[in-house]
Amino acid sequence: MTPASPHLTRRVVVGAVATLALPSVALAQTPPTNPPLVGPLAPDPVAFKQALSTFTGSATPQAEGLQLDIPVLADNPSAVPIKAKVTLPITEHDWCEELIVLAELNPIPLACRLRFTAETGSAEAAVRIRLSQSQAVHVLARMKSGKLLAGKQTITVAASGCGM
Repeated sequence: MTPASPHLTRRVVVGAVATLALPSVALAQTPPTNPPLVGPLAPDPVAFKQALSTFTGSATPQAEGLQLDIPVLADNPSAVPIKAKVTLPITEHDWCEELIVLAELNPIPLACRLRFTAETGSAEAAVRIRLSQSQAVHVLARMKSGKLLAGKQTITVAASGCGM
């Protein structure tokens, strides 16, 4: 190939196409911004605060006495495993009456409500809940004596390729 008579070769064409394609490849790799959820999937902070205040009343929650086993990363947002266990002694005079799971940013925050009796013997549960997005999950337990136990874990939701 002489400078006066350039010929198109495969190498010249591939080089030109690669040079033109680089900006579009860089743009394609920028992470998409997640728009806020709207419609039926939108979070309901009012319902969350109402459910929390209805359960707690005027009691101050304590972290001791409630053991949580909740993943930090949920690879399947349709079935996030939640395990909770009241570690306080269960007696015939004091037992866990109720345990709830609240998902802070779900459209319906109350994900689970369990009731126990003195005959249950222990207060522990393993459930799977659906999460609409990455958020904090709260677990609260109310003892017969009025003592309130609370725990919280932030979960990052990794949505699947098919979405929700």
